[in-house]
Amino acid sequence: MTVSRRDFMKTGVAAGAAVSMPSVLRAQTTPIAARTVHMAWGTELKVFDPIWTTDGATQRHGAAIFDTLFSLDSKFIPQPQMVGNWGVSDDKKTYTFELRDGLGWHDGTPVTAVDCVASIRRWGQVAPGGQLIMERARDISKKDGKTFVIALKEPLGSLINILGDVSAPGLFIMREKDADRPATEQVTSNIGSGPFKFNQAFANPGASFTYDRNEQYVPRKETPDGLAGGKVVKVDRVTWDNIADQQTAVAALQAGEIDFVQSPPVELLAVIESDANLALEAILNPMGVDYIMRMNCLQKPFDNVKARQAMLYLVDQEAMMQIAVGNAKYTHSVTSLFGFRTLVTNDENTGWFKKGGDPEKAKQLFKEAGYAGEKVVILQATNVPEYSNASQLLAATLRKIGVNAELAPSDWGGIATRRANKGPVENGGWSMFMTSNNDYDFGNPLGTPFLLANGDKGWYGWPKNDEYETLRAKWADVATLEERKALARKMQGIWWDFVGDIRLGQSTTLNARRKTLTGLICMPQILPMWNMRKI
Repeated sequence: MTVSRRDFMKTGVAAGAAVSMPSVLRAQTTPIAARTVHMAWGTELKVFDPIWTTDGATQRHGAAIFDTLFSLDSKFIPQPQMVGNWGVSDDKKTYTFELRDGLGWHDGTPVTAVDCVASIRRWGQVAPGGQLIMERARDISKKDGKTFVIALKEPLGSLINILGDVSAPGLFIMREKDADRPATEQVTSNIGSGPFKFNQAFANPGASFTYDRNEQYVPRKETPDGLAGGKVVKVDRVTWDNIADQQTAVAALQAGEIDFVQSPPVELLAVIESDANLALEAILNPMGVDYIMRMNCLQKPFDNVKARQAMLYLVDQEAMMQIAVGNAKYTHSVTSLFGFRTLVTNDENTGWFKKGGDPEKAKQLFKEAGYAGEKVVILQATNVPEYSNASQLLAATLRKIGVNAELAPSDWGGIATRRANKGPVENGGWSMFMTSNNDYDFGNPLGTPFLLANGDKGWYGWPKNDEYETLRAKWADVATLEERKALARKMQGIWWDFVGDIRLGQSTTLNARRKTLTGLICMPQILPMWNMRKI
């Protein structure tokens, strides 16, 4: 009898349900288990400051314990959240915001306008939209205890959209004493004003983190709509369980030991679909996820544009997605800077794309770049199979054309820290790393840091092109979709010349849950923990 890989995985899951479960989960038999949600995310939470990093786990952590001034509804329109009332002057240069009643920090102190001012200023150091606000701001200051003002040098019609954008890093409001520091310095306290409290006593790094319902939180009265409206918490506790092995996570889901798995592997989807107690849905990032390779543009060899161009030709997106995701049914190639299916996706300057890649062209471009055998260090996230597998394929492909590629394995948390190192590889730096982002974000160059090209002020990899940045700055002032489409084509034409990053493909990401877990809100970037309940 021939046993297929899928049959093997099915057998493994069935057996694993009985023997693979972490004992802390099997022991959860107290009554609170019925009011506790267990969630297994694809990566472990290691950084707690959602301004310092764009890491998805940290952004979800931020959404749980912090609150925002505005939040996007299901139609991606920003609605007031912490803000009670706001207005703009006749000349469109002065915005006044008054906080709503009932806002308080988890330490019992009230939220004030000073907290908001400090948070905006810190976020404005790193977020693309925040940087634009800071460039155009004449002043950001408190008016009284609950009111603050953003005074601009010139009108900025997209200001409310920027304040409410979901792209990482999101504008999470922190206490002044936490936000009053550079964005490059991490905030380590977990005191927010949001609907959940971080349970420090139950924090078990490497195993689990726990969030308790904030009994003092006063939600808005509006019906929940996307991330907007009332953030009503309907469970007592949410625990994030770190289950590195995906087969074990799916076994735990089947056994009822956990309630949600972020990214079950493709080969186990049939197993999940056949289980009457489970559901598969694209809850988080319904538009799909784009895979990206970032290159350190400050260090050899990728400080040379020819070496970056070589990577465009070298990458075989189909092979990358096959080894990362494993089923062509769920994958696509991506050639647009602006994602696979956003309103401004286009085909400008994509002649470099070739099915199967072009390794000979890549080899020639490395030669033109003056590549002399320098070590190319690829950060390999061993606990994220998609990244790990793609990194191994990339290293092997580079070696075939004579590049001295070396893998640097660690968990994703280690990479999230190491990628901030701008130095050479011999000083703990890096050359490349794999990451991903929701497709939605790539439609807004004022939101996602992936679309920055402002050098060392930008996102990891730090590409720089002044001509591109001049065009990107115009995005806030174009009025129509057609104008944005035309601007996007110009921007993309320049981007693929200087090569700010490399796209590896796109996949539809499905999430798995037990059918007893209901009320999950479907939005890009963040899966909120409010509104869900166990039945």
